[in-house]
Amino acid sequence: MKQFNHMKKTLRVEALARRDSLDPVWRIEASLGMADHAAGRIEVEPGSAVSGFWPMRSEVDVRPLMFALAEKGARLCLPAIIDRSTIVFRELVRGAELVDTGFGTCGPAADAALLEPELMLVPLAAFDARGHRIGYGAGYYDRAIERLHNLGKKPRLIGIAFDCQEVGLVPDEPHDIIIPEILTESGLRRFGTQVNS
Repeated sequence: MKQFNHMKKTLRVEALARRDSLDPVWRIEASLGMADHAAGRIEVEPGSAVSGFWPMRSEVDVRPLMFALAEKGARLCLPAIIDRSTIVFRELVRGAELVDTGFGTCGPAADAALLEPELMLVPLAAFDARGHRIGYGAGYYDRAIERLHNLGKKPRLIGIAFDCQEVGLVPDEPHDIIIPEILTESGLRRFGTQVNS
């Protein structure tokens, strides 16, 4: 287990270093291109909840995609850490104050409505062509997805990353949650296969 965790940590550090080295202007352009590409390929029912995230450091800026989905009628929500092991998803509405929601992110305040996302745009540090992901190491999304599954909900999961974050093989365990779709600047892929690119 110790070697397993060390391998994941090494892959995480290397993938994030590659992401950090991307030109900031290029990252913005790539994020906008990803939103343009994916907005027409991701269908949402009016009123359905879509979780995104406010970008931190060199992450893909998923806000343009979130706002494009909102124009289709989606209700947006952002994660908030409520204790050391749990995230909830608070509704993001125009004009609402954004506050520190933990782990270097910001989002709606505690009085915002809580939503259970039907579509989750999932941040990640690294991924492989099988849909296995490496998060940032705290396990928040794994637990949130498991909690939704335990409630009988099966949200559509789309990992968000740049191509440079792909690795040959993510060490995995039987209980790991697979992300069936990954959106990068190359398009929307499902288990390593192009989807509607």
